[in-house]
Amino acid sequence: MPEVVLYVCTTCRMGDDASEARAGARLLTALQAVNASDDVRIEGVECLSVCKRPCTVAVASEGRWTYIYGDLDPAASAATILDGLSLYAGTPDGIVPWKARPEAFRKGVVARIPPFPPRAAHPLADAAE
Repeated sequence: MPEVVLYVCTTCRMGDDASEARAGARLLTALQAVNASDDVRIEGVECLSVCKRPCTVAVASEGRWTYIYGDLDPAASAATILDGLSLYAGTPDGIVPWKARPEAFRKGVVARIPPFPPRAAHPLADAAE
């Protein structure tokens, strides 16, 4: 099974970031503290260019669709994100049925990017959701 990579924008900033670490960096720390899976690699990245929807993460895996999610709470989202990653990892193509996704993933989806390299045909189920 291909490895799942979670990219966490460490430069995401929220209104309360004046005197402490940025929200994205706090989210990365929270995720690393609770991730117990050898199948998920969590990496901090400097900017996913979704500054109007912090905190932002991208979920990617070889041969699967990549998803970008925003509007995540840096203090409370770690368990929800890891639950969503578990569902994602259990699919052959990265497409988790809409109703099975954690609410934060349903509301926070920013983009869905086709697998690279492209396959001959991509499933369209849940494509607009």
